[in-house]
Amino acid sequence: MENITLFQFFHWYYSAEGNLWQHARDEANQLAEWGITYVWLPPAYKSFGGTEEPGYAVYDLYDLGEFKQHGSIRTRYGTKEEYLECIQMLHSKGVKVLADIVLNHRLGGDKIERVPARKVNNDNRSEYVSDPVKIEAYTKFTFPARRGKYSNFTWDWHTFTGVCSNNDIYVILNEYSKGKWEEMLETENGNYDYLMGNDVEFRNPYVRKELKKWGSWYTKLTGIDGYRLDALKHISPDFFPEWLDFMKHHFRKDFFCVGEYWQNNVYTLLNYFETTGERVRLFDVPLHYNFYDASQRSDDYDLRQIFDNSLVSEKPEAAITFVDNHDTQPLQALQSTVEYWFKPLANAMILLRDKGIPCVFYPTMYEAKYFDIQDGEEVYVELNSIPAVGVMMKIRKYLAYGLQRDYFNHANIVGWTREGLDEKPFSGCAVLLSNGEEGQEEMSLGSRNAYKTYMDVCGYRTEKVTLDENGTSVFFVNGRSVSVWIDENAEMP
Repeated sequence: MENITLFQFFHWYYSAEGNLWQHARDEANQLAEWGITYVWLPPAYKSFGGTEEPGYAVYDLYDLGEFKQHGSIRTRYGTKEEYLECIQMLHSKGVKVLADIVLNHRLGGDKIERVPARKVNNDNRSEYVSDPVKIEAYTKFTFPARRGKYSNFTWDWHTFTGVCSNNDIYVILNEYSKGKWEEMLETENGNYDYLMGNDVEFRNPYVRKELKKWGSWYTKLTGIDGYRLDALKHISPDFFPEWLDFMKHHFRKDFFCVGEYWQNNVYTLLNYFETTGERVRLFDVPLHYNFYDASQRSDDYDLRQIFDNSLVSEKPEAAITFVDNHDTQPLQALQSTVEYWFKPLANAMILLRDKGIPCVFYPTMYEAKYFDIQDGEEVYVELNSIPAVGVMMKIRKYLAYGLQRDYFNHANIVGWTREGLDEKPFSGCAVLLSNGEEGQEEMSLGSRNAYKTYMDVCGYRTEKVTLDENGTSVFFVNGRSVSVWIDENAEMP
């Protein structure tokens, strides 16, 4: 079986010039050469704010850059035609596509309605702080530019659970909510149903029917291969199992599914995974924070603990491992960017081990440069690419197979080996990393690799090492670095 590798082909501040779909299309061959299995593309539908918003402030799920709504025809990333061409090109190179599915909320309504509601305590949303009142809110979505094409469904206050007005949060008093939030697994802020904008009411059967209709339309039109599900903490845990089962039955196929449940607690993630019938793999948020902590503390961090309390260690079949993403990058609300010196080490730990499915972040290979306002001042950010990760992705595709032996014997130098498989020519590798000084470790790749000579394919170490009759040798690593050792005769495209 081939190793699976995901690639997040965007970051939060990607240019609003509308060329991401063209860029991904043009990079399809490179992505295939790196061994990317799935490309995760950002939300493709029209947002409130048009081209200025990265796609998560959803206005119209049916507008993929086809209608002039919210100031433009195209979305931030391009037109409908460019999006479809991008997917077709990726498919032609053998790369599958994950679509970012944002169903929790809507913003930018077309008409104001007078909505019966009750204000709640922002810090404890289960607590009412007003009697029932009528408020004015943009809760009616008629999509006049689309004129009923693809769907004539109208969103109104009966289809939403709550709204925000003047920074106050209100729960809507409709026949489905009856003034109560949907039950969530999270108890943060009393109830974590509400995130932003107009919160979708999933107890409304007409809403569920419409979202299934949209899902089948969107999947058939685009030919996507799977879904990245946004904001799972804020959506009733019984919705997506029903929606995904509908998709599976409708298309008679399984879709690869990844979910964002942002919680630095592995047992909370395990609870969601089990509650939803193990249908949705989850991003390993605790592992990301371990990487972040390790990068901040340098040699004060005990690398033997790097996988402690992570999803990949507790339930590897559920884990999508990652180093950074669009939420953790600088100037974002969840900013926790792994320090640059540690990124090669962290990427080796997600790409070259036998557990979990890794997701590589766009700036890792394409860099990112952008401005944003922080504390009233413009701040410039530059995220540099890491060429060695391109090599690691190829090693994952061609060589990182077989029995894994761990050598987590020292606080500041850890490593592992992959023995390789007979059916994978020249497969096998040894990985050694340090968060402190230069060092070495005796490691074995098994007797099947006896007497072979290995080299550091990352180029950080220039010597070669030859294995003994048991496939064992001493491997080396520079300080605050990683070395990946492969058979000197191995060839990768």
